[in-house]
Amino acid sequence: MTRRRLNLGALTLAVSFTLAAAGAARADDWPQWLGPQRDGVWREQGLVAKFADEGPMVRWRTPIAEGYSGPAVAGGRVVITDRVLPDGVSNPADSFSRQRVQGRERVLCLDEATGKVLWKYDYDCPYTVSYAAGPRATPVIAGGKVYTLGAMGHLHCFDIDSGAIVWSKELPKEYSFDVPLWGCCGHPLVDGNRLICLAGGRGSVVVAFNKDTGKEIWKALSAREPGYAPPMIYTIGGMRQLIVWHPESVNSLNPETGQVYWTQAYGAKKSLKAGLAIPTPRLADGHLFLTVFYDGPLMLKLNGTKKPAIAWKGQGRGELPDDTDGLHSIMSTPFIKDGHIYGVCSHGELRCLDAGTGKRLWSTHKATTGKSVRWGNAFLVPIQDTDRYVLFNERGDLILAELTPKGYQEISRAQILEPTNTMARGRKVVWSHPAFANRSVYVRNDREIICVSLASP
Repeated sequence: MTRRRLNLGALTLAVSFTLAAAGAARADDWPQWLGPQRDGVWREQGLVAKFADEGPMVRWRTPIAEGYSGPAVAGGRVVITDRVLPDGVSNPADSFSRQRVQGRERVLCLDEATGKVLWKYDYDCPYTVSYAAGPRATPVIAGGKVYTLGAMGHLHCFDIDSGAIVWSKELPKEYSFDVPLWGCCGHPLVDGNRLICLAGGRGSVVVAFNKDTGKEIWKALSAREPGYAPPMIYTIGGMRQLIVWHPESVNSLNPETGQVYWTQAYGAKKSLKAGLAIPTPRLADGHLFLTVFYDGPLMLKLNGTKKPAIAWKGQGRGELPDDTDGLHSIMSTPFIKDGHIYGVCSHGELRCLDAGTGKRLWSTHKATTGKSVRWGNAFLVPIQDTDRYVLFNERGDLILAELTPKGYQEISRAQILEPTNTMARGRKVVWSHPAFANRSVYVRNDREIICVSLASP
């Protein structure tokens, strides 16, 4: 009897250690834009408190070609898209040029552990877009499939294991619209049996497809241009609502049917002319926050499925630093925490605003470019249950820092990638949002994608 109790005790202890080890080893995926919950929060534990003197360890490097798109990571796979130019062909020296440039877009699926290419698919894709340096949208991995959207509107669904095409579409041809100035950028969203995408044209700014067959389920909204902001689903007043922001207005829809609940105009002359609607709309405490380069911030007080009220909006005169009063973001997604908004403004200032009033509390260039630079950028990803953020800036610097209403406090910094994109008019940049999974950071430039470990020893 005694012997049996001892064995059971040993077994229980062994099981406890095994479960503890399994919990410690559990790793999260980052299967879409802004991660598993599409909110940009890194929820893994066991991350480093600060970088080693020699910087974080690079787990692997894999050569790829040009692109702005970020990676998706799930189920031991990393999916990234890029663009390859033929010999003798180069992108226009003028980044705003829309001349036709030959090239092929590619979809690459890598092994997460090694970076080895498991399969790839490429297709002919001449560009007629400004900033012609590769695809923009982050892939989506869901249900054994991966969905990709190219800069010229090529939408593909692949089997994640084999790379076989399940279905595909050319959105501009199907919905009769011109590709926007900066290409098709809105990161697709999987919701139930639907793949929700920005498209364009009359009545089809947003389209829901059956994610398994590609058949259209519904389409909605009309605008001169679809913009670039990703579709988002939030629960508002107990109702799941699809938020679609295009350059003329922000809209709430029923994600299952496409029924429009409400529309709020947002966008002045300059933003409308440029088709600007880019940073991801953010929800916090019953309010929806938007920010745009020329017009600045807008905070909406939501009222279920009824039209919201304007809580406050920016009063700046324009996008120049001395003319901005709040947050005039061009590409960085802001984050809201404990009544404060953190984001990057028009000329690279990382700013903190009071979410209740829009008042600016502090600003700094330390996290981005070191000085005022038009379109200066860094991506912000908070680590759950801390004041810590991981920032990746356009110089290729990975930064650990604390962001609080009192200011910016840097902990560690290491350059992990060389900036290679030459479209920023006078400086080289990296404008690709990383993925955060398996206690690692996955990020690319126009030459390679790398995986950097941030696991604590």
